[in-house]
Amino acid sequence: MGDIIHERISYPSEDGGNGSSVQAISGTIWSMCFISKDFNDSESKEYAPVFAIVINRIGSLMNELALFRWNVKEESMCLISEYVEAGALAHSIVEVPHSSGFAFLFRIGDALLMDLRDPQNPCCLFRTSLDLVPASLVEEHFVEESCRVQDGDDEGFNVAACALLELSDHDPMFIDTESDIGKLSSKHVSSWTWEPENNHNPRMIICLDDGEFYMFELIYEDDGVKVNLSECLYKGLPCKEILWVEGGFLATFAEMADGTVFKLGSEKLHWMSSIQNIAPILDFSVMDDQNEKRDQIFACCGVTREGSLRIIRSGINVEKLLKTAPVYQGITGTWTVKMKLTDVYHSFLVLSFVEETRVLSVGLSFKDVTDSVGFQSDVCTLACGLVADGLLVQIHQDAIRLCMPTMDAHSDGIPVSSPFFSSWFPDNVSISLGAVGQNLIVVSTSNPCFLSILGVKSVSSQCCEIYEIQRVTLQYEVSCISVPQKHIGKKRSCASSPDNSCKAAIPSGMEQGYSFLIGTHKPSVEVLSFSEDGVGVRVLASGLVSLTNTMGAVISGCIPQDVRLVLVDQLYVLSGLRNGMLLRFEWPLFSNASGLNCPDYFSYCKEEMDIVVGKKDNLPINLLLIATRRIGITPVFLVPFSDSLDSDIIALSDRPWLLQTARQSLSYTSISFQPSTHATPVCSSECPQGILFVSENCLHLVEMVHSKRRNAQKFHLGGTPRKVIYHSESKLLIVMRTDLYDTCTSDICCVDPLSGSVLSSYKLKPGETGKSMELVRVGNEHVLVVGTSLSSGPAILPSGEAESTKGRLIILCLEHTQNSDSGSMTICSKAGSSSQRTSPFRDVVGYTTEQLSSSSHCSSPDDNSYDGIKFDEAETWQLRLASATTWPGMVLAICPYLDHYFLASAGNAFYVCGFPNDSPERMKRFAVGRTRFMITSLRTYFTRIVVGDCRDGVLFYSYHEESKKLHQIYCDPAQRLVADCFLMDANSVAVSDRKGSIAILSCQDHSEFEYSSPESNLNLNCAYYMGEIAMAIKKGCNIYKLPADDVLRSYGLSKSIDTADDTIIAGTLLGSIFVFAPISSEEYELLEAVQAKLGIHPLTAPVLGNDHNEFRGRENPSQATKILDGDMLAQFLELTNRQQESVLLTPQPSPSTSKASSKQRSSPPLMLHQVVQLLERVHYALH
Repeated sequence: MGDIIHERISYPSEDGGNGSSVQAISGTIWSMCFISKDFNDSESKEYAPVFAIVINRIGSLMNELALFRWNVKEESMCLISEYVEAGALAHSIVEVPHSSGFAFLFRIGDALLMDLRDPQNPCCLFRTSLDLVPASLVEEHFVEESCRVQDGDDEGFNVAACALLELSDHDPMFIDTESDIGKLSSKHVSSWTWEPENNHNPRMIICLDDGEFYMFELIYEDDGVKVNLSECLYKGLPCKEILWVEGGFLATFAEMADGTVFKLGSEKLHWMSSIQNIAPILDFSVMDDQNEKRDQIFACCGVTREGSLRIIRSGINVEKLLKTAPVYQGITGTWTVKMKLTDVYHSFLVLSFVEETRVLSVGLSFKDVTDSVGFQSDVCTLACGLVADGLLVQIHQDAIRLCMPTMDAHSDGIPVSSPFFSSWFPDNVSISLGAVGQNLIVVSTSNPCFLSILGVKSVSSQCCEIYEIQRVTLQYEVSCISVPQKHIGKKRSCASSPDNSCKAAIPSGMEQGYSFLIGTHKPSVEVLSFSEDGVGVRVLASGLVSLTNTMGAVISGCIPQDVRLVLVDQLYVLSGLRNGMLLRFEWPLFSNASGLNCPDYFSYCKEEMDIVVGKKDNLPINLLLIATRRIGITPVFLVPFSDSLDSDIIALSDRPWLLQTARQSLSYTSISFQPSTHATPVCSSECPQGILFVSENCLHLVEMVHSKRRNAQKFHLGGTPRKVIYHSESKLLIVMRTDLYDTCTSDICCVDPLSGSVLSSYKLKPGETGKSMELVRVGNEHVLVVGTSLSSGPAILPSGEAESTKGRLIILCLEHTQNSDSGSMTICSKAGSSSQRTSPFRDVVGYTTEQLSSSSHCSSPDDNSYDGIKFDEAETWQLRLASATTWPGMVLAICPYLDHYFLASAGNAFYVCGFPNDSPERMKRFAVGRTRFMITSLRTYFTRIVVGDCRDGVLFYSYHEESKKLHQIYCDPAQRLVADCFLMDANSVAVSDRKGSIAILSCQDHSEFEYSSPESNLNLNCAYYMGEIAMAIKKGCNIYKLPADDVLRSYGLSKSIDTADDTIIAGTLLGSIFVFAPISSEEYELLEAVQAKLGIHPLTAPVLGNDHNEFRGRENPSQATKILDGDMLAQFLELTNRQQESVLLTPQPSPSTSKASSKQRSSPPLMLHQVVQLLERVHYALH
């Protein structure tokens, strides 16, 4: 940490001062800021900054404002003056920008404009009372009180539990709604922001602790400074931070709720959109989405009225609009085509089958217009596109057809009954591939290998024909063709640059004529140029695809399947291979100026050129292979979102990926959608960002939502969700809510995961708070066991022992019955989803011809959308009370045990309970075990029991049914305030504590346990300091290996043990989700060395200079094995090949022990291919 401190100055200085002066100024700094002033020549030579501090002296009830001067030359500071005013408590000091001496002093109940131009005589110029501000507006969006966490199942947050480990009498995380501590009767400013680039009349927007927004405006006049306070601009949630950006937009951030983007109007703030914040995650349930073969998380997020249920998934979110029946077997290609080059929207959707082609109109209805377009319908289309306005081209094996659609197909078509078409036929050969661009058609044949360049010429006003311009002989067969736009449009990277700056990024030879790309079976990718000025076709650049594994053997299947040209600051080439790999090629730096003056890069001689042309004076540039990634094992298809060269790209392989156009290397993220064979963008007025996927013989129309930071769907619940369980039989979520604004403050409700509807609920007694719940098997059915608290206040004494409280254990039966209003059953209205929005197709989908009807909505129970779902109003799942008993303590933990027991804790005791005769109305306690301190967690694995308490950590127990006794077997080697834990197997436990760490502990497996020696401590296998408290950790349902372990083993990789039981998912109070995956010891040693180098390399080291190894090892023994940091390692994949090599060549950091030094000397050199392939595997599995 010392490396990031630029200067440390003490007052009084460390080498001087007496005890009285030290005592006089010692205290806690609440806020500070520099005070700017006007410069003159004499002062600028010896500038001594002035800064203001709001300080609370030890023993003082009030805060004071102190002004200090910092002598930069002497590295010392001195006290100039102090300002104390009786009354309100000051908490923040904020300088007025460009004011040279003015600052706001925010206090409880008011705000003071301070004149600090004379630091020796600070004075107040203007006082604004915050308790007398103008009346607030009626809320437009929502009203919310200050969010404070209730003391729920997180009992370790109180002062006592913190003191056990921290030896402190204050817990900064203790915020309890049942206590009046910290509540203030007067309003105060919680956050503020200044208007950017306003030097004349500074304006500041403030947010008060009750969620009201106001604006301060300073007006400089001859008689002094005046402060104008606006009317209330908006009332919503209190904010922790506000950011005023250019354009009049404000970003506000709340502590335990979503943030907001506002637009500043003339007299108010206008709500624009929300900023996702899933903190805190109090509990979650992991479920495998069978339809898409990936995990999704149902998380309890937020508190009080902002409490919500979030469905969180990995990858980029898609909005599922339409889905057809599975009747599209044998699709070989999909394309969308415009009617004119300047059109914004697509006009036609072309579907190619093995022996058929169909053309559909794009719009409100996908109508078959094949006959009106002119495409030949009884052939398999290889490629199609728009060659000129109104002229469509279809390429199939035997011919190229040029078509002019009629007005029946499109309003801009020709006004005749039948479409015009003409065909061009190759000479006794079959066309294998083709591509269409503006005024250019490129096709290839395989035997013999030819490449034909064709154009279109007009014969009459409504008659055109295709003609061959040039045919060249190929040395290698073509595997793919791509024709980009002839004219490069405005790019993001050139938005603020002169026009010639974009042209400077284009390599020599591409300024004139037509450029296109091909992939060959050599294998290679080639950038070609064609011009009609006599030069014809020539090779501008070529990149050889030659990849080897760690053993030096050539990797097979490196034939380019698709190739694209991308422009972001510079041109580069993307290529997807048939073996599931993705490559990026770039031009050498010299090639922008002239590619002919640097012969050192030439690797081709005239005899080795792939394309034989008439003139070979200009040799091609040798493209540099910058980055390689494996994204699957099936061929990689590249589908751009638009025709622009800087468009993002969808890469289809084993699963769909989103490739962001990157300035260096490769940047890609998985798309949260099932594996697909084909995809094409669909842009219409109703769906401007649509994508059509072909998967499992169905057409799926979706819309990309990659602007969201998280792939999370939100369902408001109206209270704090504490626990969530997925009930597989009913396919419903069972949620425990607290902090409800009702006579009942806590309930158990059934929520539909598709719509967020609260279908039924069971209300607890007034004043009773839900703490825990689990599904327990009783015979062939499941009952819900609920633990509650009948007492208010904390559950733990300062000693760590349980407080004298009461609770209840409630047994609820989940029944599929007729809708009823009896008892405490309540059928609630739909809570709604903030992320739902009406699809433009829903009102008209019934008219869709291609089975895109209402019956084809995405109504799978695995989908997040609930289009087309109708719940039977006569039937519902309801919770029926079976039994309830009062227990001597809050029931904080419940866990199923074997097939006919369950465990429940009350205070520092836990019980083995069951249901005699499989009757949920009768519950019996068979055995009891006791710990020294409050029990916070219970978990089981077959016969093994693990107990987590608030001080002794995790304890292993065994239960003997014959003697009905519990025996302690193992104990934690260190004190640990357990937040949550679970048994990975009978001998290993994963535990998270409330100091921000997660650890894996294990014991040796013994056939006979020594019950008399419970001191046989558990062993600490590995640990990881997250810096965030994980209140819930669970097993992941699935972690997916790359589909070819045998292929990867041929690369020199050992097989990982990535089983579902060993995957750990943790949700934290700050809203983070951590995923921990197991790897083999050989892989660990390899990646450990890479992580050590990444931690010190300038490209990847922490930006603040922190010691990464020290940070991840905090709160754990120094000799403990550290879990590797996936975020740090993921940076390696974002580097170019040369940068990766530079990292691996970085000297290993100095070891802290002689053992590590010996290990380092014996470590073999790191192989780039091995590191990349291993990280690709981990990246693939976790995304």
